[in-house]
Amino acid sequence: MKQPSSNPSPEFTRTVFPSDMRGWPLPTDGLNATSNLKLPEMFDVPVLPLREMVIFPRSILPLTIGRDRSLNAIEAASSVSIIATIAQKTGNETDAAPLPSDLFTVGTLCGMGRSLRLPDGTTSLVVQGGSRVEVVEWVQATPFLVARVKLVQEPQSQSPALSAMSRAVLSLFEQVVSFDRTLPEESYVYAMNASGPSALADFIAQALNLPLIEAQELLELRDPLVRLQKISVKLGKRLEVLELEDRIHEQVQLEMDKGQREVFLREQIRAIQTELGELESDEHSVSALRARLQHKNMPEAVRLKAEQEINRLSHMNGMMPEVGMARAYIEWLLNLPWSEQTQDRLDLTYAHQILNERHYGLQKMKERILEYIAVRKLAGDKMRSPILCFVGPPGTGKTSLARGIADSLGRKFVRMSLGGVRDEAEIRGHRRTYIGALPGRILQTMRRAGTVNPLFVLDEIDKIGDDFRGDPAAALLEVLDPEQNSEFEDHYLDVPYDLSKVLWVTTANSLHSLPPALVDRMEIIEFSGYVEEEKLAIAKRYLVPRQLEENGLLNHPMRFSDEFLTQIIREYTYEAGVRNLDREIATVCRKAARKVAENKPFPNRPTPKMLPKYLGPPRFDFGRTEDTDQVGIANGVSWTESGGDLMPIEVTLVAGKGNLMLTGSLGEVMQESAQAAMSYARSVADQYGINAQMFEKSDIHIHVAEGAVPKDGPSAGITMATALISSLTKTPVRRDVAMTGEITLRGRVLPIGGVREKLLAAHRAGVRTFILPKKNDKDLEEVPKRVLRDVKLIKVNDMAEVLNVAMTPGLVAGQPVAKAKTKRTPRPTTAPRRPRAPKASVTATA
Repeated sequence: MKQPSSNPSPEFTRTVFPSDMRGWPLPTDGLNATSNLKLPEMFDVPVLPLREMVIFPRSILPLTIGRDRSLNAIEAASSVSIIATIAQKTGNETDAAPLPSDLFTVGTLCGMGRSLRLPDGTTSLVVQGGSRVEVVEWVQATPFLVARVKLVQEPQSQSPALSAMSRAVLSLFEQVVSFDRTLPEESYVYAMNASGPSALADFIAQALNLPLIEAQELLELRDPLVRLQKISVKLGKRLEVLELEDRIHEQVQLEMDKGQREVFLREQIRAIQTELGELESDEHSVSALRARLQHKNMPEAVRLKAEQEINRLSHMNGMMPEVGMARAYIEWLLNLPWSEQTQDRLDLTYAHQILNERHYGLQKMKERILEYIAVRKLAGDKMRSPILCFVGPPGTGKTSLARGIADSLGRKFVRMSLGGVRDEAEIRGHRRTYIGALPGRILQTMRRAGTVNPLFVLDEIDKIGDDFRGDPAAALLEVLDPEQNSEFEDHYLDVPYDLSKVLWVTTANSLHSLPPALVDRMEIIEFSGYVEEEKLAIAKRYLVPRQLEENGLLNHPMRFSDEFLTQIIREYTYEAGVRNLDREIATVCRKAARKVAENKPFPNRPTPKMLPKYLGPPRFDFGRTEDTDQVGIANGVSWTESGGDLMPIEVTLVAGKGNLMLTGSLGEVMQESAQAAMSYARSVADQYGINAQMFEKSDIHIHVAEGAVPKDGPSAGITMATALISSLTKTPVRRDVAMTGEITLRGRVLPIGGVREKLLAAHRAGVRTFILPKKNDKDLEEVPKRVLRDVKLIKVNDMAEVLNVAMTPGLVAGQPVAKAKTKRTPRPTTAPRRPRAPKASVTATA
């Protein structure tokens, strides 16, 4: 029991000695007073008030007594060596003597043992609990408390329930003793030797050091079974808490042991590496970083950030996992180029020579690069670096031209492929809070370049996608914006990085999948497909020499004639670029290399007749138009990502009820064009001798070839109208004529997009007459002159002109061909919508 030193009171100790142990040496004979005396049913006895404790029967406890009234009670009771101990209801009184109303009514009659006077004026007394007593009345209050008490009789009967409860409580107590470090191990032995259920309950209640109210409640219970039940509940709760404490202690101890073991092993490894000279001290490593920072030329804000991180690293323990993360971040700051740059070679003559040597044609692109070099030479650093976007079919030289530009300027060339990128962090990087975080691929590529002004190619920019991790195209808005990229923020770096000196070049096959905001930031330069003469020149200048070198035929040269290469182009390739042409030439060279390796003769000058032997049967027919003029078939042309293609449209009439059927994977716009052609044909039926009842008694079926390829756009309108009127009038359409143009309900022909690609496709297919809207005249400037010489262009304003040219002469009594009037200002041409193909790699736009 706690008590101020000025007035000490009885104090509780956790050591419990039961009095009923056989052969146990008792401290004094006085402790047996309660058992030796023959007490009446009711008697007067001095009372010793207890504070914050309860003494149970059969327990031996030392008490420290300091209050005067308590000392007087001990002195008065010394003659008979018995005294009643009763707990106070509250333990707040210090010096004041408790009144009878401050005490409980049930206590314990105790035998008094040895007493000792202590130097501080208190008395130490050993008492042994005897029987429970209940206060009947208070007899005396001063100079000490005297109460008339009666003995509380406990039931002595035994029952199976009492025995079972005793065993259960004893088992729980055994577990509590095994977990509770404050209980001596002998406590369970004492409990096993208790004389009965009542003694067992009193011993465990005393040992558990229960709160005052709970202990007093157990003392006042007479039935041992009820007492054991309540003690069982308290033991269960105590056991749960002790088990949880034990698990927590084991976990903490395990972590401490593991940490100490790791520290010990790491120190051993460090000592061994130091002895072998394989490990630099942390101080030396930090000093090396400081020295690198001192010689690194970087912006002041970045320098301050690096100094902060180095200072933070110097105060870290070498065993901390954050050391590696901090060191990696500092290394990135030191390894990135902040001011290192190459000197531009601003020699226009040299640049023109390099571009012409490495690339055939592409005059418009070359002129743009030479313009940049000229302005750069005059304006110096005041000029903003352009952001170019090369758009064109595969294999037309977009990436190789970018490499040639870098060589002509003397800049480093770096390339980053964006195909399949779906995570924004690929552009901006991850924040340093993530394990294994790194900067984005933009800064990784800049680190590889080593300069702040490389030529940076973002390849396949139209192949990026977005998902739940963010939109990479949106992240590129900052990279490709001259107003923002001077302070590019990477999530990992967390400091601004200047990208304004980079010469950005992006490549794409089409712009339809790119956000308009991103397209607006780039200067679009279109790469069109090559004509036959350009492919022949590229093959002779670049492809054949490269394949001879790669296949080891420099010492065994082969000469490819123009006829041989032209036949490969016409019958074994059908593309806008030259990649497949390069593969076919490589196949011929490999077969020749095998002959050389086997010491067999091979032709040094292969002829066109040998091509089936080298490449197999022809894969394409040069001149893909029909063999004869046919009714209901007209040649249209389409735009695709690989250039252009011929697109025959067929119309047939079958008995029916005037329905219009459309097949061939046609989009909404193309279906509307078919409906417009149908309405036009009905409106001019009288002019062309068409029986109006045919529209009511026949179903009209319009089909566009290659049904697996989705098609859309308005430019097939005049082709559908021509095939439809041909079928209705039974008049054949010329097979050597191809056409493109949008039709209105009144037969006007409107301009379309993709003229260059469509005209090249018609020329490649052997078409000799090409009909196009007159307002597309301005688009012919981009068409090669050879094509303009070989193909006869018919520029029309209305459908009557189309029919007079496309139909077999003399069979259609149409309107006379209108003479050209005063040239009007053509309105802007809008390229048709071009949907992506879900089932095929090519999307045709009519």
